Order: sequence, then C-alpha cells, then structure tokens
Amino acid sequence: MSAIRFGIVGCGHISKKHVSAIQQLEDADLVAVCDSDLDRANSFVEQNNIAVYSDYDEFIHDNKIDAVIICTPSGLHASMGEKAALGGKHLLIEKPFVLDLKDGNKLVEVCKQQGVKLGVVHPNRMKPAVQALHRAIKDNWFGKITHVNATLRWNRNSNYFKSAAWRGTREYDGGILLNQAIHNIDLLNWLVGPVEEVFAYGTTRLRDIEVEDVCVSSLRLQNEALGIIESAITLYPENLEETLSIFGSEGTAVLGGKTLSRIQEWKFSCLSENDALKQVEEINSRKINVGHNEIVRDFVSAVLNERDPLVSGEEALKTIQLILSIYNSIDNHVPVKVKEMCM
Repeated sequence: MSAIRFGIVGCGHISKKHVSAIQQLEDADLVAVCDSDLDRANSFVEQNNIAVYSDYDEFIHDNKIDAVIICTPSGLHASMGEKAALGGKHLLIEKPFVLDLKDGNKLVEVCKQQGVKLGVVHPNRMKPAVQALHRAIKDNWFGKITHVNATLRWNRNSNYFKSAAWRGTREYDGGILLNQAIHNIDLLNWLVGPVEEVFAYGTTRLRDIEVEDVCVSSLRLQNEALGIIESAITLYPENLEETLSIFGSEGTAVLGGKTLSRIQEWKFSCLSENDALKQVEEINSRKINVGHNEIVRDFVSAVLNERDPLVSGEEALKTIQLILSIYNSIDNHVPVKVKEMCM
C-alpha cells in the first residue's frame, strides 16, 4: 500500500481540516465523503473529484476506501466506528472518542480483532507550546509539581445550540466536558496525570440545554499534586481564554490564549531569564494551526508502518474515563476515584 485512501463521514466544519491535511500528504488521498445532507456532501465534489454518499452502509462498503475519518455527532462515533471496523476500514475518530466506556472498550477490541488501526483526534497535543511543555515535564524542569489548573472560559450562545439539533443533548453531545473542554482536560491528564480522585459541581445556569454549561472540579493526582478544572461556555460576550497552568518547586508554566496556543509564563530554575525569553519567543513564533495536519500525518504513517497512532483508542479512553468520573461526582455529590470507573 503506497497511499491511504480516505473516506470522511460527516461534512461539517471540522471535516474541512481533515480535507486540508489529506491534500498536503503525498501518501494520502480523499476518495469519498458521506453525509445525510447530500447538499453538504456535494460541496466537496467539485474541489476533490470524489464519490459522494448519503447512505453510511453503502459508504463503508466502498472498496476504494482504506480508512474512515468520523466527524459526526459524538453520540454516533461508537456505532459508526464499529460498522467501519467490521468492514475492514482503519479508523480516525474526532473527539470525543466515545461517550461511554463500554462502547469505547468494545470498539477498541473490534479494531484489534479486525486488524485495523484506531486513532483519535486530539490535535492540541501537537501544538508547539504543548510539545515544549511536554519536554519540560519529561526532563523534570518543574521539580516537584505542586498543583495544576486547566481553565476553559468560552462562549457558546443560544444560536450555537440552535445550529444543530444534536448540540446540547445528553445523547449526542455529552456535555461541555466531552465537547468543548475535552482538549484541555486531555492535555492535563496526558501531561501530569493520571488523576486519582475528583470532586465536582456542574450546573446549567444560562443555556437552554440538557447538559451543564458551567463545571468546576477539584482533583488529586496520583503523584499527590492537586488540581482544578474550570469549564464554562457562559462567558460574555465571547471566548475569553483556554489556559493550562503547571506549578512546581523549580518551575512555573502557563499556556494560554483564547485557544491555548501560546506560552504566557515560562520560568524555571534551570534556565536564565534571558534563555527562557528566547525559548518563549522562538516557540510562540511557530505556526500553531498544525494539529490536524500532524494527527493525520501520524495516522497515515501508523497504517503504512504497522504501528499504533500517536493517540490510540486506549489512550483516548483515559481522558473519557476522567471526564465520566467528573460527571459521576456531579451526579452523586461525592468524591470519585477515577480508577474505579469501569474500563
């Protein structure tokens, strides 16, 4: 196999990022798209000269497709992924991977049985600032980490939820932790986790939706550091910030911006002030909108070279497990040990 032939199901906004990523790779081709709205699917035809489907069962039986990228509402990921895997297709699934741990475990197992690769889209892991933070943690620049903070203060108004019937529903959306805040929570868990225990409050203050619009969680990490996850989509009048802060005996780092894209604080005992400033300038000058490109590039390499993708199904389930533990705490008003959530 010299090139991976992709089919995309779900032709909304996020699918365009995948199309762009595929077009930049010599060893990847887009050969088909599928959407229940044929007008939306047909918008891809002129630019890409591809097959168009409105029926998913027909789409996954197209022998020209090697791998399927799933960009549909979150609650459909597990069932659509299983159908594609049983059809022998490799899978790259947009976040959140699944909304239920049992569904996620079943899909991971089906992919193993079918011998197909399973990757999940967590593109923030590939941002230059995040990669630099990952290296700093790996090289122990922080010393003893004392506490961490992941903050999402965004605006998702009533027009956003009216734009698609599935938005804000428990069955297909899942909630702001699974939809909006998942990228930040994934970074916290990947970089400094695992989280041992959570206690959380969630409420619906402003939006007419089935799920929460504000949530605050206290964390105890396995290494006994403490943490807070604050998530809200009620900010007036627009997105304010997405930040990740890590504090230790020998270092302080804050990544922020409206979409967590730049280093805001970068202070370590192992760096002079001048060296730290140079690092920040160099890292912040790099192109930041590379996440989907790198995720798709890595997935193609994983398929061609018979290895696991950077973010596998098992890896993505760690973040789902943490988020569902937070929801468990909200629902039952008790602290919840994350490892006790059934995998």
